[in-house]
Amino acid sequence: MSFYTSITGLKNAQTDLNVIANNIANSETDGFKKSTASFADIVSASVLSDPKTTVGIGARVSSISQNFDLGAIEQTGSALDVAIKGDGFFTVVSPTSGDTEYTRAGSFTMDGDGYIKNPQDARLQVFPVDASGAITSTTPQSAQIPTTNAAGSEFAGVTIGSTGEVVATYADGTNTTVGVLALASFVAPTGLKQMGDASWKATGVSGAATYGQPGSGQYGSLLSGSLERSNVDLAEELVSLITAQRDFQANAKAIDTASQISQTIINLRT
Repeated sequence: MSFYTSITGLKNAQTDLNVIANNIANSETDGFKKSTASFADIVSASVLSDPKTTVGIGARVSSISQNFDLGAIEQTGSALDVAIKGDGFFTVVSPTSGDTEYTRAGSFTMDGDGYIKNPQDARLQVFPVDASGAITSTTPQSAQIPTTNAAGSEFAGVTIGSTGEVVATYADGTNTTVGVLALASFVAPTGLKQMGDASWKATGVSGAATYGQPGSGQYGSLLSGSLERSNVDLAEELVSLITAQRDFQANAKAIDTASQISQTIINLRT
C-alpha cells in the first residue's frame, strides 16, 4: 500500500509544480491571475473499522483555484491602455465566433473599421449613448469610432475616461462620446473558465455576468494610459517551488524505502 500512497503524493507534487511553473511563466503576462493547488487526504474505512487505527491511503487534488487580487499597475501613456481599479472585467466579443469573453488585460488598439479590439481581435463592448452622452441601453455592443463626424471632419484621436466614456476627437476640435465601457462582474469569479490569453468565460459555477458602468459599485474605476500586470509574486512562487520540490523528493524517498523493505522480505523468503 505504501507504494500507491506515495505515488499519489508524487502526482500531487507534480501538479503543484506544474501550477507554480505556469504562474512563473506568466509573471509578465498583463492581466494574468495566479492559481493555487489545494490537496485533500484520502481515507478508506468501513463502519466496522477502528477509528484509532485507520490509516490514510494518500492524497488528491481538491482544487486549483484562481486568485483575482489586483496586480501591479504600470503606466504606459497609451490612450487605449486601460487598467481596472476594482473587481470588474472588460467584456470582449469575437467578431468571427460571436463568443463573449472577459478579461483584465486592457491593452486595446483600433482597427481600420474603427472598432476597438484587443490583441486577439476581440472587440471591446460598450453601452450605447445618445447625443448628450447618456446611456440608452444596458445591452453591450461593440465600440466603433466613426472615421468622420457629422460635419465631415476626420478622426484625430480617442480617450477613455475614468468612468468609462469613450470619447472620439476630430480635426475640427469637436468631441463625440461613442459609448461607455461595459464592465462585467460575477458572484463567484473563481468559477470562471480560463480560455488563455488572460481571458475567461462564464460558467454555471461563476454565475452569469452582470454589467455596470466603471466607477459604480464593485466594478471599479478605470485608469487610462495604464495596464494591470500579473499578480504573480515571484519571491512567493520560488519559495513554493522549493516546498513542492521537497515534497516530491520526500515521496520519492518513501517509495525507495518501501522498495528496499520489499526486497529485504523477498531475500528472507529465498
